[in-house]
Amino acid sequence: MKLPLLLVLAMGCPLALAQDTKPPAATPPPRPARSAPVQSPQLNPDGSVTFRLRAPKASEVKVSGQFGKDTALTRDEAAKDSGLWTATVPNVPAGVHEYRFVVDGLATIDPQNPWVKPQRWPNTSILHVPAQPPAPWDLQDVPHGTVHLHDYHSKALGAWRRLVVYTPPSYPKGARLPVLYLSHGYSDNEGSWTVHGKAHWILDSLIASGRAQPMVVVMPDAHPIAPGAVGFEEYAPKNSEALCDELVQDVIPLVESNYRVASKPESRAFAGLSMGGHHAFTVALNHHDRFHWIGAFSAAPPKQASVAAGLDASKAVNQHLRLLWVACGTKDFLIEQNRSFHGLLEAKSIRHEYVETEGDHSWPVWRRYMVDFVPRLFRTARP
Repeated sequence: MKLPLLLVLAMGCPLALAQDTKPPAATPPPRPARSAPVQSPQLNPDGSVTFRLRAPKASEVKVSGQFGKDTALTRDEAAKDSGLWTATVPNVPAGVHEYRFVVDGLATIDPQNPWVKPQRWPNTSILHVPAQPPAPWDLQDVPHGTVHLHDYHSKALGAWRRLVVYTPPSYPKGARLPVLYLSHGYSDNEGSWTVHGKAHWILDSLIASGRAQPMVVVMPDAHPIAPGAVGFEEYAPKNSEALCDELVQDVIPLVESNYRVASKPESRAFAGLSMGGHHAFTVALNHHDRFHWIGAFSAAPPKQASVAAGLDASKAVNQHLRLLWVACGTKDFLIEQNRSFHGLLEAKSIRHEYVETEGDHSWPVWRRYMVDFVPRLFRTARP
């Protein structure tokens, strides 16, 4: 039975009235005002650098870096609510410096600085103060090469891996180029040599000045085995062996199939710092038939047992290696180990060059070693 239209409308009225009388939605609270942007670090015309950190609940803040002694930051008493801490460090020398803030005893990167040193456990910000005239690791008005990033699946490791490749300004014109395989140290990664070491700018500078041959530089992740709970002495030989396997099975084929590079051993070099120096010695003594130019910067030398084949084959090593260049700073904690390994190479009659310089175990030393080492590569005559 159909209801009268009037009744239907009357039945709908209460609902309609309820909708019409619903209270309006509450107005959302206003957003809190954003704090003014903080600039840190700030390079000043007088050669000083100003550091700033917003830490409202902190009791003590200091900046700790390679440019000098730790410096305490002062809280802005005129605007306590902002929690802004500031310090200006005078006479900061030119260079690429590592630094961090220490807030109530806890070390942290500078949250306002996008330049962070690439590491497996990032904890360091980068301060770059250009030199006048420019240093080789400064950005200069010269022809620039290109930095490439490769993700690849390693057959040797059964895992996805990553490496960085630098090609010089002239690439891909001309003849096939030689290749420098360049390793970082413990805790760093494949991005460390470009982002922090400025290897690409160093190569640009050396090639533009005619000091170095144009070359391709390959920077792999030198941790084929992830560092774990074991100590370095146990970890290093296995890690170097795995890296050498990956170089032969994956990295060299990838590079030689994707880039215009020469594939002969005399066109391959290997160099590395610290743990990468351990790799360099391992390559020099165990794979001298594949790499003829070697550089070991502040190396953590391998144990004799892991490189015994090369140590006992000095004639073959000397025949293959065009250069084995070993350098370490006199204040480096590895200096005595390098001196001992230098003595071992001499006792085994393995030809090499050993250099001691000023400096400790740090990137400012290793950038200088790159500037000294790279011009010696791929020359017709022995250095």
